[in-house]
Amino acid sequence: MGSSEAVPVASAASEERVGVVIVFLAALCWSLGGMFARYIEAPDVWAVVFWRSVWAALFLAGFMLWRDGARGSVRMVRAMGLAGCVVGFCFAIASTALVVALSHTTVANVLLIQATGPLFAAMMAYVVLGERITLPTVLAIAAVLVGMGIVVSDSISQNLSIIGEGLAVLIVLAFSCATVMTRRFSQVRMTPAMLLGTLMAALFASTQAGSFAVSAKDMAFLFAFGAINLGLGMAFFAVGARMVPAVYAALLSPFEPLLGPFWVWLAHGEVPSGSALVGGGIVMAALLLYIAVEFRRMSKPVRPGVTGISAPS
Repeated sequence: MGSSEAVPVASAASEERVGVVIVFLAALCWSLGGMFARYIEAPDVWAVVFWRSVWAALFLAGFMLWRDGARGSVRMVRAMGLAGCVVGFCFAIASTALVVALSHTTVANVLLIQATGPLFAAMMAYVVLGERITLPTVLAIAAVLVGMGIVVSDSISQNLSIIGEGLAVLIVLAFSCATVMTRRFSQVRMTPAMLLGTLMAALFASTQAGSFAVSAKDMAFLFAFGAINLGLGMAFFAVGARMVPAVYAALLSPFEPLLGPFWVWLAHGEVPSGSALVGGGIVMAALLLYIAVEFRRMSKPVRPGVTGISAPS
């Protein structure tokens, strides 16, 4: 009896570890955004959003066709149901609201508010999924908030914008909701939902753009900006977020703003400030320690059914 129950528990723990790695790869892809964006010279930001979303949609559609074939892709689209539509809508809101928020407030203000994402995700997961908020999770969330506060301390603006800060909060809520929904409906493949989100964002951007014309050089970087940064990142997230508790996925998202300046430094020679290095070091150390603690916990036998959510098939 004992050995028969240990197999699925061990399998679930192994799946969680794989999920953590895949979600980290999503954050890694998303962190390349600043590097690609610096290469693009197109003056119309909505044209950038449009082409980025179009290339991301084409990548995700191609990924689905390659992995599941035409019939399998159609079945996934039909099977995503209302949950998939909600996840897609959330990602469309988050990606679009980010552009508008940055036109009303500073990057530092947005990053500081986004650092509260794991806290919102943890609370939503507790209410919706019954996932417990452990002491290591609370400490990791606190370290992320403190570290990100130090990162943006040199450039944080006291001139707050109701629209800008409000949209930053909306981004956090939308991403947290998408994360929890992806975990809650772990039996549903959410790649079609990500595709739907990029199509929604492209459609909205098309109504705002003054012109879709961009140079060949810009289009090449827009392809990378959309396919690699957004599309591949979404594909990784759609797969990995199904396998791990929602708060784990949310706590891995700060790797995006932490790694972003590193790529910009390598590609464009922009050296991060001292406060960015100190705060980033705090966040990085806290997240790596948290992952190590959770990996160790996953390797120990646990009672099945703690969260009430079955592992995705």
